[in-house]
This record gives sequence, structure tokens and C-alpha cells, in this order.
Amino acid sequence: MNALNNASIKDEYCTGLASFAFPKAKSSRTGVSVEYIPFQDKQWYVFRIKYGKAQTVADAIIEDGTYVYLAQVWKDVVNKETGKKQRKLFPFMNLLFAYVTDQEAEKYVKESPQSRYTTYYYNHFVTYYDGKNPPLTVSSRDLEPLVRLTALQDEHVMEVDIKACKFVSDDIVRVTFGPFKGIRGRVARIARQNRVVVNIKGLSSGLTTAYIPPCYLEKVDSED
Repeated sequence: MNALNNASIKDEYCTGLASFAFPKAKSSRTGVSVEYIPFQDKQWYVFRIKYGKAQTVADAIIEDGTYVYLAQVWKDVVNKETGKKQRKLFPFMNLLFAYVTDQEAEKYVKESPQSRYTTYYYNHFVTYYDGKNPPLTVSSRDLEPLVRLTALQDEHVMEVDIKACKFVSDDIVRVTFGPFKGIRGRVARIARQNRVVVNIKGLSSGLTTAYIPPCYLEKVDSED
């Protein structure tokens, strides 16, 4: 397992426990799992991982007792031997989400054995006084829709360039029925279908649901 399971989320945006539960952190090598407990000094850092090393880094960090989420999406690849297309799961943007303190994040990027494969994903929407961008961090609330969507491992879920999306409107909607029930985002016309796009601010790519009939959508307040 590469994700957090059955763990209640609580952060600065929630007065109580969130309705969604992250999968329990568990190493695919050792089977060791730990309980997810929210901490005031920890937040979800976004790490960019070298191609092909995401699972290795995730397992190593999990073995430290740290919670991570490795979002994966299906993509078509061509088999070099047969020339035929195959569908395989790949890490979303080669990213890894880790629930760590600032000091722990710095360790994984600069001092640990995983630092050979790990860098920060920087927030290009924010610039410090020295002209540099800070590492991107996200709240549990903002990460939740991405976790919900990728945990389904539905082959119709697609990675999309946010700038290239043709959004129907700026309205936030929620899916009310079917396997994507509860997913919130904006409706965009993709692959000739209306789909709900989930995006974390600061990331250049987002994820879409499969086609959602209009009768399965309800408009919600952005703060709902």
C-alpha cells in the first residue's frame, strides 16, 4: 500500500473530524502501519520525485513513521516489444504528498538517502522578498478531493493541463450520485464530454472524473 487509510483528518479548516478518511500508511515492503494523528507543526508538503522512484521513496518515508499519499492515474503506453498500447498506473505528475514538519521536509530533500530522488515542488503563485518561490504545501481539505478521486483507480480519470481546460463556468459543483459521489470541482468540456475537474492550487495539472450527467451535479458554495 502506498497511501493512508482509515485515518480521520483534522486541520485548520475543520472544527471537527472530516468526513473523509485517508488510507492508512503502510509500507509495501514491511507491512508496518501507523495511526494518522494531526499535528499543529505538520502540513502536507508536495515533493517532486525522479521518474520511476516514487514508490521507492514513498516506502522509505513511510518506514520513518511518516504519512504520505502517492496519487496514481491510468495512462496509455506503447509496449516496445509488441507495439500495442497498454494501460498502466503512473504517479500523478511524479508527485508525492508527505505530512511532515518543515525540518522533516528539509531532511528528505537535502539530507536523507531519498534526497537523490526528491525535490520540492515550488509554489509559483507566491514569491518571497528575495524573488524565490516557497515549497508548495496544501491543507488536508484541499488534498481530500484528489485523494478521493485517485483512490478509485478508475480508468476514466484523466490528468489534464489546467490552462488548456475549457471550463463551462466558474461555479463549484458536487457530484451527487455514482462512483464519483462527493467529488467537488468545476465542470469542463474534455474529450467531448462534461467532466468535473479537481485541482490543487499551485499545481499545473488537475484530474477529471469520467462523464457526469448534469442531473448528477449540484452547485455548491466554494466554502461549503
